[in-house]
Amino acid sequence: MSELYPLKFKSIFKEKIWGGQKIRTILRKDFGNLENCGETWELSGVEGNISVVSNGAFEGSSIKDLIKHFQSDLLGKEIFEKFGDEFPLLIKFIDAAEDLSIQVHPDDELAMKRHNSRGKSELWYILQADKGASLISGFNRKINKEKFQEHFESGKLVELLNSEKVEKSDVFYLPAGRIHTIGKGIMLAEIQPTTDITYRIYDFERIDKDGNKRELHVHEALDAIDFSFYENYKTQFEEIRNQANPIITTPFFTTNKLVLDKKIEIDRSTLDCFKIYIGVGGSATIAGEALAFGDVMLIPAMVADPPTPM
Repeated sequence: MSELYPLKFKSIFKEKIWGGQKIRTILRKDFGNLENCGETWELSGVEGNISVVSNGAFEGSSIKDLIKHFQSDLLGKEIFEKFGDEFPLLIKFIDAAEDLSIQVHPDDELAMKRHNSRGKSELWYILQADKGASLISGFNRKINKEKFQEHFESGKLVELLNSEKVEKSDVFYLPAGRIHTIGKGIMLAEIQPTTDITYRIYDFERIDKDGNKRELHVHEALDAIDFSFYENYKTQFEEIRNQANPIITTPFFTTNKLVLDKKIEIDRSTLDCFKIYIGVGGSATIAGEALAFGDVMLIPAMVADPPTPM
């Protein structure tokens, strides 16, 4: 079998009740005959949505098959020992032509108890936002479960929620338990663990093409919500050219931003793990493979990866 190299994957397109056209018009990804595309799953180990390689000698192979064959050479020793042949992260692009539902995700403990699954914490990187677009992250005041239920039952839930105007390159980290929604007019990249558990709390009374409202999960959500209040929900980070700028380190993933105008060398000799690059603007070459806006690239643990702008 051939040696590992930087891997790209075929996009998995998801039509959504709130989806739009930006996946095609801005990211230049053709989602075929779908009326809209709310999400593309760019790198996925979720059962039923396993990513397939689109470049090089392993074109047509699934990420799961490659992990089974290459094991720690692909994932890194510690990650392979923990996750086996399951790829641990899910990378998406999301286009919200309408507001998503107000929702929350369970943490690892609750997700394992209820669903035999991992919990979901996620990071959003804003790729594009229409003028005035906003999202919801957390609460705008100190509350408790009783106050939350009171506002929900009286139809005034939105009054409690923290709304944030957004612009391109803003970042939000949403740990499991944080109530949230992506607002109309936002396109973003999302990083999350491999899971797909969502508790929908409020869906703005919308109906689908068959005239039906989507299922809500209010009872389940009450045990999942973190009712903590924070002064600031946006993730702050520096953007210094030609170096790795740390964004956030979590128990599930570590993220950095690179803004390049020359070739750089990043010493990752002490890191025994895979890396993922997401093209959020411009273009670059990484370990000999081109990365453009809208591309997602997996660098196996055994592959060196000095990035160069194109």
